[in-house]
Amino acid sequence: MQPEDYQALVIPGGRAPEYIRTDPDVARIVHYFFEHGLPVGTICHGPQVPAALGLLRGRTTAAFPPLRTDMEMAGATFVDAPDVVDGAMVSCRGWPDLPEWSRAFMRVLEGAKVSL
Repeated sequence: MQPEDYQALVIPGGRAPEYIRTDPDVARIVHYFFEHGLPVGTICHGPQVPAALGLLRGRTTAAFPPLRTDMEMAGATFVDAPDVVDGAMVSCRGWPDLPEWSRAFMRVLEGAKVSL
């Protein structure tokens, strides 16, 4: 996968982020989106990936609430909310937040002039 072929990235939740965060290809892709200021959406456990890569330091994020300490240890400010926007990154606590998260992510995509 060539990340430059894409305009945005979504890292879903569930248990997958716990495992994919150590994959070098995932690291390459996620770094690309953060380094280029492109839209990144994280849902539920999704912030575990950028956290493990040192990309949340100084940022504000939501995540599955039991991950609060992990996010803070990664240098992020944790917010318990359904649609946390920090620049081009949009995060939420989990699937019940998807309506609010989706609206916020769409606004970020529109602001980034992403072709939908």
